[in-house]
Amino acid sequence: MTDGPSVTAVTARALTVPTDAPEADGTFAWDSTTMVLVQARAADQAGTGWTYAPGATSAVVQELLAPVVTGRDAMDVPGAADAMARAVRNAGRPGLVGCAISAVDVALWDLKARLLGLALHQLLGAVRAEVPVYGSGGFTTYDEARLAEQLGGWVHGQGIPRVKIKIGEARGTAEDRDVLRMRQARRVIDDAAELFVDANGAYGRAQAVRVLERVGDPRITWFEEPVSSDDLVGLAQVRAAVPADVAAGEYAWDLFTVRRMCESGAVDCQQLDVSRCGGITEFLRAAAVAAAHGLEVSGHCAPHLHAHVAAAVPNLRHLEWFHDHVRVESMVFDGTLDPAGGTVRPDPGSPGHGLTVREDVVPEHLVR
Repeated sequence: MTDGPSVTAVTARALTVPTDAPEADGTFAWDSTTMVLVQARAADQAGTGWTYAPGATSAVVQELLAPVVTGRDAMDVPGAADAMARAVRNAGRPGLVGCAISAVDVALWDLKARLLGLALHQLLGAVRAEVPVYGSGGFTTYDEARLAEQLGGWVHGQGIPRVKIKIGEARGTAEDRDVLRMRQARRVIDDAAELFVDANGAYGRAQAVRVLERVGDPRITWFEEPVSSDDLVGLAQVRAAVPADVAAGEYAWDLFTVRRMCESGAVDCQQLDVSRCGGITEFLRAAAVAAAHGLEVSGHCAPHLHAHVAAAVPNLRHLEWFHDHVRVESMVFDGTLDPAGGTVRPDPGSPGHGLTVREDVVPEHLVR
C-alpha cells in the first residue's frame, strides 16, 4: 500500500539540435547536441527530466529503468533512485546508464513537486533565492571577434561577473594560441569579471602549470580539469603549484568517485553534474560528501537542471551558464531563466522546475 499516487508511465525521447557554430574544447569537437528527454507520469501530472548523452540512452530508460520505476509510489523518489541503482548492476553505472538514471530521477522529483503544488527548490529545502552563475563557452573554434562578442555580452551586457573559456586546444599542442586567447579574453572583460579557464584534461601536469605561468594573470581564479580528472595525483600537484582554484568532477558518476576526489586533495571546488551523477537524489548526497571535506560544489552544464537543486545546497558556489545547453533548453522549454546580474532565480510560484516542454518544437529535432 502506498501513501501517494503510483507512477503510471516513464517515457524517453532523444532530440538532436545543431550548434549555432562549430564547437570544440581541448579534447573534443562537436556540431550538434543530443538531449534525452524523460517524462514520468502519475495521477494527472507529468514530471520532466533530461540529460545530454547519445540517443541510445533513451533505450536504457525504456528497457532497464521504466519497468523498475513504474508502479512505485511517486512520493518516494529516493527509493526509486536506489531501485534503479540496483537494477543496473550488470550494465554498469558510468556513461549512458548514469545519464539515464539521472534523467529519470529529475523527472520523478519534478513530478513529486507538481503533485504537491510546490516549486522544486521549495520541496528540496531552499537555502537561497538566487543562484550565482558563470558564463561558459569561449570554444577553441571561436575567432577573436566571436570570443569578444560572447564574453562582452555576458559581462558588459548581462552583468555576469565571472566567465569561462576553453583552453588546451588540439590536446594541448597549441600553447601559444591558448596563451593568446586568455589574454584576449582578459582585454574584453577587463577588471569587470573573473576569468575561468577549462582545459578538459588536455595538458600534462608540468605543462598545465607552465601555461598558467606564461599568461601571468593572477585574476584567473578557476582552472578546470588542467589534467585528466582520472589523474587525482596530477590534479593535486597542479593545485599546489597554481594560484587559481583547481576544479574537476563532471565525470563523477557516483558517490564513491566524489569521495575519492575529496579525500585525495585534488580539487579546491568539487564539480557535480546532475545530468550524470544520478540526478537530484545523488547530487544532494554528493554535495554533503563534499561539505564533510570542507569543499564547495559547482554545477556542471545543464543550467536549468541545476537551478533548483543548487538553490537547496548550502555549500554551492555557482552553476555553469553553458552556451550550448542554454541554447537547447531555451528552444525546448518555456519558462527558462534569466542570468542578468550574475544569478538566476527559480520561480517560487511555478510547480516543479517551472519548465514546460514545447511540444511543437520536439518533432523537428526528434531522432529516437
